[in-house]
Amino acid sequence: MLMQRVITAVVLLALLLPALFAPVAWPWMALTLVFIAAGAWEWGRLQGMNFGASVVGSLLVLGLCADAYLSGWVQQPTPWLWQGVGVLWVLLAVWMLRRGVLGWAQWPLAARWPLGLLLIAAAWLALSQARVLGVNFLLSSMALVWVADIAAYFFGRALGGRIIRRKLAATISPGKSWEGALGGFLGVCVLAWGWQRLESTLAVDGPSLYTLLFQRGAAWAVLALVFLTAMSVVGDLVESLVKRSAGMKDSSQLLPGHGGVLDRVDALLPTLPLSMMLVTLGGA
Repeated sequence: MLMQRVITAVVLLALLLPALFAPVAWPWMALTLVFIAAGAWEWGRLQGMNFGASVVGSLLVLGLCADAYLSGWVQQPTPWLWQGVGVLWVLLAVWMLRRGVLGWAQWPLAARWPLGLLLIAAAWLALSQARVLGVNFLLSSMALVWVADIAAYFFGRALGGRIIRRKLAATISPGKSWEGALGGFLGVCVLAWGWQRLESTLAVDGPSLYTLLFQRGAAWAVLALVFLTAMSVVGDLVESLVKRSAGMKDSSQLLPGHGGVLDRVDALLPTLPLSMMLVTLGGA
């Protein structure tokens, strides 16, 4: 299993890194679109749909992304869209986490299937717009999720349940603790500080997420980092809830040793669109 994970990770890096650092954005957009389409197929499976119907979901997402590209949304800010997606994610998160696994199962398929496809397509657009803003911005946005997850893991292992007895979401993800979530935020704060320090000494292709947030004021930036860290946890919990409802451990086995695409990008699905919302807030 370990060797499988390593080989898969190496192959993914060999594909993603050249696309990420290409002088133009389209290789990144094309490659991530393949993964997003795979995630849309997995979403259909998680809703109990058969192979053919799940493929239709992939095609619908491809169509949405193609329409967004042809409409010029990739190359220009769409603050109105990100504000709508942000509100949708917050409302969905509150509803799903309050109602739990059984509540999600009561949603009609005609509502939950297209809703997921819409949010998956929005994640691709966020990935694409972020890449247009610059590799520095895109990497800083993604690093927030990675560092929050890693810091939460170590803080959770060291302190989980020792300070706050109540679990973060016991019925959805029993291993998560409030100490881990708080540790994740502390890790993100250190990341933001270090990234800005490093950014000031390097030639970068544009400002990072953290620089853009702090340009609006320290208080705004801290609140934004709290929000993004919390929503990265929400993305993880939402996918775990859906998998529990479907009785599945992984969204698929498309990535040997790592599960499925949605298993790897669950926390990015809300945080990337919400990062775009925060840096474009106030725009037309």
